[in-house]
Amino acid sequence: MGTEITAALGRARLSIMLAAVTYLSAVLIGAGLATAGNPTALAQRDAIVAGAQTGSVLTAMNRGDLTRAALLDFGSNLFLGAMPTTLAGLGVVFPFPIAAYRGWVGGIVSVDGRHVSRLVDPASALYYLVTMLLQLTGYVLSMAAGLHVGLALWRHRTRWRVPTAELRDLAWIYALVVTAFLLGSLWEFLV
Repeated sequence: MGTEITAALGRARLSIMLAAVTYLSAVLIGAGLATAGNPTALAQRDAIVAGAQTGSVLTAMNRGDLTRAALLDFGSNLFLGAMPTTLAGLGVVFPFPIAAYRGWVGGIVSVDGRHVSRLVDPASALYYLVTMLLQLTGYVLSMAAGLHVGLALWRHRTRWRVPTAELRDLAWIYALVVTAFLLGSLWEFLV
């Protein structure tokens, strides 16, 4: 199994690189602007966090049902976030704006409710960085898996064919996507 995943990652390396650069650039821009006190970044951060307070994940967390919160977060990341981005990858250009926005959000939440960087306090920094690493891994790989298939479709557009090798790669990569999201949600809510 490990060999197949490694081979799939190797074949999808261009897509992985493109997805990673998009996400990481947006995270760094968002974090930089929020840390610098940019009013637009901070206002958007506050609005996103306020909106999340009424969602099912934080409702479960506030009730003390952390396992439920973790599973809801996992499902949301996988089914509402990753899978639509993978499908958008079939159109090659469509996942990039999604990734840029999602990365931006990940960056602007690098500051807390007082608009102080989470990286100042070691415990807060560890929590934020591990959560971001696991979630970004899932999102980068899910975007890259779809982009990998989309690029294969585009390369063979003159003679329509189902890119079976790339679809197999997508399935192997998704083993890592599911793992990253599950670990990320368990870390975020249970550690």
